[in-house]
Amino acid sequence: MGEGHFLDIIFLAMVAGFIFFRLRGVLGRRTGNEPTPQDRQKERQREQQREQDSEQGDAANDDNVVVLPERGQTPTAPEQNNTKPEEEAALWAEDSPVGAGLTKIKLADHNFEPASFTDGARGAYEMIVNAFAKGDRDALRPLLNEQVYENFVGAIEDREDKGETLETMIVAINAAEIVDAELNDKVAEITIKFVSEMISAAGDEDGEILPDQPAGTREVTDIWTFARDTHNRDPNWQLIETHGEN
Repeated sequence: MGEGHFLDIIFLAMVAGFIFFRLRGVLGRRTGNEPTPQDRQKERQREQQREQDSEQGDAANDDNVVVLPERGQTPTAPEQNNTKPEEEAALWAEDSPVGAGLTKIKLADHNFEPASFTDGARGAYEMIVNAFAKGDRDALRPLLNEQVYENFVGAIEDREDKGETLETMIVAINAAEIVDAELNDKVAEITIKFVSEMISAAGDEDGEILPDQPAGTREVTDIWTFARDTHNRDPNWQLIETHGEN
């Protein structure tokens, strides 16, 4: 190895050492922009806040998800009115037998609502009238108690034995008014006065309209009594008595 080459190596080593110390001085020098301990603490707090906001956002999204029940799982029942039955029933407890009867029924069955009951009774009235005209025993069976069912079926069989038919169409139910309400032991009984407009036509076995049939729409008034055991989990009411207006 020549002396000149050796001097070159020494020179390069000196240059490298000089550059190293210059970089070390620059990299280790404070510029005045370094974060203080307070700045680092604030940054950690901001990071924690961002994590909390993210978790809250996820929770909010979960609240907007409607969870469907799995097959075989019973759906959660909707929340009931938080109004105390005694307070709500007092609204009907006017100086009348109907108000007093509704109050007793409400106290026995906290889910009872007169308006909902009346709406359901309207639907039952139309179903029963149509099923009777068609002779549909299966449709009538769950809606009537044993005695009323036997009376209806007897009338249907009498009509069928004569070869007669009955066509009925309810045009409108103009009124459905609660005229009586009682609680006998644990059985609630509510009587409703229906005023409807309907078209009915009875025909013979040859399809001819029977004589003395009212023409067009006629107004019909029916007074029906429905009953339900308030201790029974089954929410359905049954028709237990029917008669026309006196």
